[in-house]
Amino acid sequence: MAGLFLLIHQKYIQKVGEKMIFYDFEVFAYDWLVVLIDLNAKEETVIINDPEKLSRFYEKHKGTIWAGYNSRHYDQFILKGILCGFNPKKVNDWIILDDKPGYRFSSLFRNFPLINYDVMPNPPISLKALEAFMGHSIKETTVPFDIDRPLTEEELAETVKYCRHDVSETVEVWVRSIEEFNTTMFFVNHFHLGTGSIGKTKAQLAAEILGGNGKGKSFDDEFDFPILDCLRLKKYRFVADWYKNPINHNYGKAQENITVAGVPHTFAWGGGHGAIPKYHGHGIFLVIDVTAYYPSLQKQFKIGYRVMNHPENFEFIHDSNIEFKRKGDKKARQPFKIMDNAISGQMKQPQSALYDPMSNNTICINGQLLLLDLVEHLEPYCKLVQNNTDGIIVQLTDYDRDFEKIDDVVWEWEQRTGMKMDFDTFIGDIFQKDVNNYFLIDRETGAIKAKGAYVKKLSDLDYDLPIVNRAISEYFVHGKPPEETIRACDSLRDFQKVVKVSSKYECALYSPVITMEKIRDAKGRSKSVKRFSGGEVQTDKTFRVFASKDHSKGGLFKVSGKVVNGRKKNPEKFGNTPEHCFIINDDVSSLPVPAELDRQYYIQLAWKRLKDYGVDREGGGDLNHATFSRICTDKGQTMP
Repeated sequence: MAGLFLLIHQKYIQKVGEKMIFYDFEVFAYDWLVVLIDLNAKEETVIINDPEKLSRFYEKHKGTIWAGYNSRHYDQFILKGILCGFNPKKVNDWIILDDKPGYRFSSLFRNFPLINYDVMPNPPISLKALEAFMGHSIKETTVPFDIDRPLTEEELAETVKYCRHDVSETVEVWVRSIEEFNTTMFFVNHFHLGTGSIGKTKAQLAAEILGGNGKGKSFDDEFDFPILDCLRLKKYRFVADWYKNPINHNYGKAQENITVAGVPHTFAWGGGHGAIPKYHGHGIFLVIDVTAYYPSLQKQFKIGYRVMNHPENFEFIHDSNIEFKRKGDKKARQPFKIMDNAISGQMKQPQSALYDPMSNNTICINGQLLLLDLVEHLEPYCKLVQNNTDGIIVQLTDYDRDFEKIDDVVWEWEQRTGMKMDFDTFIGDIFQKDVNNYFLIDRETGAIKAKGAYVKKLSDLDYDLPIVNRAISEYFVHGKPPEETIRACDSLRDFQKVVKVSSKYECALYSPVITMEKIRDAKGRSKSVKRFSGGEVQTDKTFRVFASKDHSKGGLFKVSGKVVNGRKKNPEKFGNTPEHCFIINDDVSSLPVPAELDRQYYIQLAWKRLKDYGVDREGGGDLNHATFSRICTDKGQTMP
């Protein structure tokens, strides 16, 4: 614990400049406890079944920021319930079992204001999953939360240990996502919002800053969106006409398999996209992105201003985002970028004060149509590789001949629309699975642009099968076969696959015996069905899974408990997990690779994913290792 205090205090508290208490409650039928860590004072407080002590602590620290994990929906209301004199178990059940918002439990909660900051990211993910990604222990407490008696001293001690662990892990997550906290604090301070706004989500904060007035409004013009006058579609005008036809005013409808510049496209209500599937290309590529596209459209055409009492604040945020991007100041830009991107999406959320579905449709529809407009005008001069939301990738045949013409087309489009474009040139290769998964590398500069789960650079809070991502990237960059990368790695954490039992399932089952049984269906036809028996029922909910050479070990399955045709439904194997595996839920951050690990499983998985990008392991497809070697050798690179 002392080491944690030292780490956080030295590296972050001094920079943030805020007093903070991290806390976590555990509630049982007859007991409750809370662990509170004051990072500034480097003190830990544990309170068990003592409302008076909790009240004194609250009074002393009620002007301090209290940070928890999911504390926005749970812990702060347990705290307020105890301070009000309520049984915390009733508040717990109101939130957990009845699925009701904590603030509705009692109006008396208003008597105990709290500056609460929730560390949980958006979209939400469990704390245990993040602990697993970080390589830390994810073992659950052995004390059941539904125990219907007072806890023993031993059980209380274990629960305190468990709770202390969760608070420490919450601090670790906060450290690794510090930019989110800094963004909140920047805007609270800049707009003088008051400490109560620290606990708001980014969406709620944006609505407050902009003076949102749309919450609870009933709009009858959702599909009365304009098609902007600056649009110049001819060849593909039918795409725009589709949106104006009332028969298509249904969010479930879409224009599918539309060929644009030789590439299959889908145009839907949430956006349009198209890409050459399983494609490898070698040559000169231009990445043409609209700078902050949706917010730029919003400002240029004053979209959504009717639900903003302070649109000037939106323009300040957006202009600052653009200015710092142009200056290359990533640190200064970060809060403005986060907030700028949080705004337009709120217009489709009825609970948001920025609710304005027609304006959201105006942005989404015109955004994809204007990009289609650009593609139509560029089509004679280049090959379209992909088109997606806020930018396109094209391939040039002759740079000297084509670039100037492309530049002219883009410049005209910018003048006509008021948008600004960013150009990036890559001389090298693109590997593309689909519109959301590609890897682009410049063979002359080494610059890389990658998108998608298989090739993205993983962080400590998203560290799932990292060895496979690394193997794929190494192949794309250096032509190194996945076998080399995977066999050279000696960190067990790099091989982890993290899975979690959702609330839809009863439990996880490890290594059951699976047999095939011949039965007759209702029509008397013979068929084979799987039968499960045995296996180890797991008490944990989150698992760190590794492939095993020991084929006596089975897989990991989730059990629903549902009954189908008089029989329990078969367990379901967790996705992307091996048939033979071992589980380590203890800390693996410094563990070496054991002999049991089946490296071949990860090698095969890497090759399987490479195939999705058009890479043929056997040499019969779009790209093989020999071809790759020739390409890179031509560029003066050394190949293995």
